Amino acid sequence: MLYYLFKYLQTLHLPGAGVFTYISFRSAMAIITSLIISLLIGKRIILLLQKKLVGEVVRDLGLEGQYKKQGTPSMGGIIILASIIIPTLLFAKLDNIYVILMLLTTVWLGLIGFVDDYIKIFKKKKDGLAGRFKIIGQIGLGLIVGITLFFSKDVIIVEKVPFSDLSLREKTELLDPSVANSPKVQIPIERKSTKTTIPFIKNNEFDYSWLVSFIGEDYRRPFTWLVFIIIVIFIITAVSNGANLTDGLDGLATGTSAIIGTALGILAYLSSNIIYAKYLNIMYIPNSEELVIFAAAFIGATIGFLWYNSYPAQVFMGDTGSLALGGIIAVFAIIIRKELLIPILCGIFLVEILSVVLQVAWFKRTKRKYGEGRRIFLMAPLHHHYQKKGFPEPKIVTRFWIVAIILAVISIVTLKIR
Repeated sequence: MLYYLFKYLQTLHLPGAGVFTYISFRSAMAIITSLIISLLIGKRIILLLQKKLVGEVVRDLGLEGQYKKQGTPSMGGIIILASIIIPTLLFAKLDNIYVILMLLTTVWLGLIGFVDDYIKIFKKKKDGLAGRFKIIGQIGLGLIVGITLFFSKDVIIVEKVPFSDLSLREKTELLDPSVANSPKVQIPIERKSTKTTIPFIKNNEFDYSWLVSFIGEDYRRPFTWLVFIIIVIFIITAVSNGANLTDGLDGLATGTSAIIGTALGILAYLSSNIIYAKYLNIMYIPNSEELVIFAAAFIGATIGFLWYNSYPAQVFMGDTGSLALGGIIAVFAIIIRKELLIPILCGIFLVEILSVVLQVAWFKRTKRKYGEGRRIFLMAPLHHHYQKKGFPEPKIVTRFWIVAIILAVISIVTLKIR
């Protein structure tokens, strides 16, 4: 909102009003504001949650020190949501399609998580919202995001295309097509595209239409968007549930999300800057620079929440925060065409969710075969395995953060590795 105010003041030639046109300034203001909001309102929300007896109910998992967390306020994800949404509304362009999608994702999954926490705490139903309703909510969000990205005229990329491969309309739009009429000349052009970034492959690009290349070209488009939307739904569901499973130790999901958010912010800035995109030979995504402001708010919100969520935690984010954090990361990566980097970038979430899948699958298989279920890990998710081995909680969290930093650096480096 402030962007439009200062844009108007700029027309009045007010000194200094033009600073709001700079992404760097608005991003800095977003991260500062989100930190201030999370730190200032965090304590008050914690006191309110304590007053309302919104405490964590600890299940007996046989873990050392687990009952010390009994009664710690949950639903602290409200702090994160407020600290993301308010700075974004203040400093981002609110007519930007990418910002709209990110705000929708934050509110949508935040509400699903809030309902889940509300049922657990106030209705005293330990299972919370039925899993099928969570999945339906995630599928619904995936449909909205996938359809918007595929069909919206505001969602385009700039790619270099041989002049001979241009459509007739694109050729006629060139000012001087005779200059470019050569098979060796690459013409930068804005167009709808189903391409995305894939690591370790020449040119770092993959087109989803390849998955349906066996279908005739005249009928390929509807199947391409169907495949794309299915992939979007899968990614959103997997990452949001991965973040939810990771939220089992004080500060683990919060700190990991902050690291991932920082990497995504860097990737968004590089993809939105035509000079850096050209240098790194990655696709340039016009108007995606506003996502840097959202990423800044996200980083500030998670770091600010970590003030209260670090060991020993004064508040837990609950599903209100964890589902939203995972969904934000997933949709953000999809928008900037870096979703295929998620297995690397979100490696912590991946191993956490895989540890549960493997544990359950192996237990069921061995129970059928031997009559008694066996385990791969002492306990799943993976962070509980290390707790069972006797590692102190802060050491587990810190080492997971270190691994997350390494994975984030690798994800960025892949842009130059072909």
